[in-house]
Amino acid sequence: MNKRHLLLALALLVLLGLLLLVSRPVAEPDQPAPAAPVTSSAPAAAPKIASLAGINGQALARRHLDIQRWETAEGARVLFVEARELPMFDLRLTFAAGSSQDGATPGLAMLTNAMLNEGIDGRDTTAIAAGFEGLGAQFGNGAYRDMAVASLRSLSAAEQREPALALFAQVVGAPNFPDAALARLKNQILAGLEQQKQNPGKLASIALFQQLYGAHPYAPPSDGTLESVPALDRAQLAAFHARAYAAGNAVIALVGDLSRSEAEAIATQLSASLPKGPALPAPPAPQAPAAARQHIEFPSQQTHLMLAQLGIERRDPDYAALYVGNQILGGGGFGSRLMEEVREKRGLTYGIYSGFTPMQVAGPFMINVQTRAELSEATLELVRALVRDFVAQGPSEEELKQVKRELAGSFPLTTASNADIVGQLAAIGFYDLPSTQLEDFMNQVQQLSVAQVREAMARHLDADAFVVVSSGPTVAQQPLPPPVERPAVQSAGVPEH
Repeated sequence: MNKRHLLLALALLVLLGLLLLVSRPVAEPDQPAPAAPVTSSAPAAAPKIASLAGINGQALARRHLDIQRWETAEGARVLFVEARELPMFDLRLTFAAGSSQDGATPGLAMLTNAMLNEGIDGRDTTAIAAGFEGLGAQFGNGAYRDMAVASLRSLSAAEQREPALALFAQVVGAPNFPDAALARLKNQILAGLEQQKQNPGKLASIALFQQLYGAHPYAPPSDGTLESVPALDRAQLAAFHARAYAAGNAVIALVGDLSRSEAEAIATQLSASLPKGPALPAPPAPQAPAAARQHIEFPSQQTHLMLAQLGIERRDPDYAALYVGNQILGGGGFGSRLMEEVREKRGLTYGIYSGFTPMQVAGPFMINVQTRAELSEATLELVRALVRDFVAQGPSEEELKQVKRELAGSFPLTTASNADIVGQLAAIGFYDLPSTQLEDFMNQVQQLSVAQVREAMARHLDADAFVVVSSGPTVAQQPLPPPVERPAVQSAGVPEH
């Protein structure tokens, strides 16, 4: 047999093997081979849903959470959900250590949080990152107006869990704030603050919070300012950490492949590793400002419009009604009143959104839209009119039913993963909500009437009380175009972010 014939024979053998392979089911790795075919006497499989209509309005199954709560000897609040599906766990520490605790030094809370993983005794930032990576663990952190967080995801086996927790406890509980890393991060922050001068949306947002909150701790930007950041030093960070990262100021949320005793041991270890101290008081309640208008001149094709007024704190009894009302007004994306009237019927924008941001004390209710500069005033008046009408009339029965269906359908996603659950637990613990908060919220939503939504929106919103900030060029204004079913031309230019 010559070489050509030999190659042809080998090819035929390979082809025959492939045909045999695909003619039978293949077992997955580490799984038993398939059993004999099921006979016709076995029960028939349930038919698959071929259309969403097959759901017939039924609520989707929700994951039941058995939330266990306790407090450590040092005063840290703990929330734990056992979830054995995956051999891992998620941990989140939440502190009342956001920028509302900055005092006269804007940027202090954010910089302290950013420096947590920059150095501990015996390890610099590179060694810390390598330590987590070598264990297959993930570290995360962030700081906001109300809170600062540090998180860990790790395998639950003791050989990975214990060293990952030991490293995490040292990073969060005993950072040493090295001078070289502090100088580097300050330079990065200052560079970012300089870049913000070229971002009209960011400029408008900063001005809006200053107008809305005045001298309140929520007013300054969390990132700090070009004047405050350079003056921050290691001693200030260490003092803030000792005060704000104290065990009594912490909420420990745990979800994953852990027993109650293991979760208790983790919480005890973490609580003992933190500085000793009590919970910090919440900021004072803000005073509602008078309606105001501010314009920031900026050379761009579009104008950013931001409208805001004080909203609610997280524990407000109207939370569910306001959430539903806002979904209909402008929080639900396509199909909301604002999107339908401003984008779909008039083509004034690519997107317009509204939302309540409940916090420890009254957070903002905001509406954000970009539009062509020459139509900014007409757009602003249209938005005011839409809010005024919605507050007066409330939603329609059909709008309310639609949002109830959407929320019932999306609710299971709020607990779809351990990361989702640990985020929910952290919020429940931080805002001191009941363990049944998720179920309570959905029950409240489903029981709401049109009148209840309208009355809640009227209690908290006033179309004539907005603080308004615009950022864009000063140009001659044009009248509002008439509504059409499908706008022929969308707004000019690319949205600026």
